[in-house]
Amino acid sequence: MQTATPIHGERTLTDLDHVRLSKLQDQRSHPALDELLELTDVVSPQEVAPDVVTMRSQFVVADAQTGQRQTITLCYPADADPAAGRVSVLSPVGLALIGTRVGATARWHTPSGEEGAAQVVEIVHQPEAHGDYTS
Repeated sequence: MQTATPIHGERTLTDLDHVRLSKLQDQRSHPALDELLELTDVVSPQEVAPDVVTMRSQFVVADAQTGQRQTITLCYPADADPAAGRVSVLSPVGLALIGTRVGATARWHTPSGEEGAAQVVEIVHQPEAHGDYTS
């Protein structure tokens, strides 16, 4: 199974997201998640910039090849429903997008080996930007 391709540039996680993702890592081995947890900047939820994709953020991405836009909500695996736009943080797409900023292009490989890429166009809702520091 292939994993997300690392994104070149800055990635940021809130300390709460980092702790929760670390707990998911403890439950199973996931090399791409290991890399994410080791290489990202970690800030308090109150300090995270409003243009960063955090857990439970809803945001718009544009496919790098077609330009087609899609609204995604980044969620934990148990809440995932791709048909409804709820993408698991442990999926290749989710791992590529978490911690990125508006304007960044995320790249990943699907389990079948296909390459994907999308630019984060807009954050529709970020919990921390609305004062929700515990979601």
